[in-house]
Amino acid sequence: MTAPVFVADDLTAAAPGAVLTLDGPEGRHAVSVRRLRVGEEVVLTDGAGRGAYGTVAAVEGKDRLDVAVAEVRDEAAPAPRITVVQALPKGDRGELAVETMTETGVDAVVPWQAARCITQWRGDRGAKSLAKWRATAREAGKQSRRLRFPEVADAATTAQVARMLAEADFAAVLHEEGAEPLATAPLPAGGRIVLVVGPEGGVAPDELAAFAAAGARPYRLGRSVLRTSTAGTAATALLLGRTGRWS
Repeated sequence: MTAPVFVADDLTAAAPGAVLTLDGPEGRHAVSVRRLRVGEEVVLTDGAGRGAYGTVAAVEGKDRLDVAVAEVRDEAAPAPRITVVQALPKGDRGELAVETMTETGVDAVVPWQAARCITQWRGDRGAKSLAKWRATAREAGKQSRRLRFPEVADAATTAQVARMLAEADFAAVLHEEGAEPLATAPLPAGGRIVLVVGPEGGVAPDELAAFAAAGARPYRLGRSVLRTSTAGTAATALLLGRTGRWS
């Protein structure tokens, strides 16, 4: 198995030969849950592309360990950048969508309060839901051994999504009635790709019109209709393969 990944907020001092300390909640998880011992391999990351690879040099108490750094890697931002605008699903399926998209390799997720969303993010509930999505992306990033975790933006309105689509190098709305398959759409070699995943009730006609005016065309994934919580993952996987990021 590959070495487990833990988050260290500051890796500015990371260098071969350095000894870094992991404590707090991450240290507790490493020591008390994963039960890491001296000599075991471990990776520390800031979630922004830097990773310190090394071995456990010492374990102290229940929530602290030292890591002897052998190598430091700085991972460049991938291109093209893939962002999924995810309409709010029901229940905990939003967190499932974020988890699987993160494991697959998405670069950013934008929660979208679509007209036909049953779930509504308002006030404290919205803040708590957003925090859960961000925590899910962080944990899934660690689990999938990523050095660069996906960004989870604040919830966006339809007008804000339209502006995002207008600035993209390739913009698409996943739609079961799309005339063209995403599998054959012309894709840019770099820049930004933005995909819109609608809610269970579908993208409303006025939303489709606003997105079309911003340059986003409707594309279908396949013959079957995917749930909103799985469509973004399937589309991300397809694009990662087509752009060579999975090569």
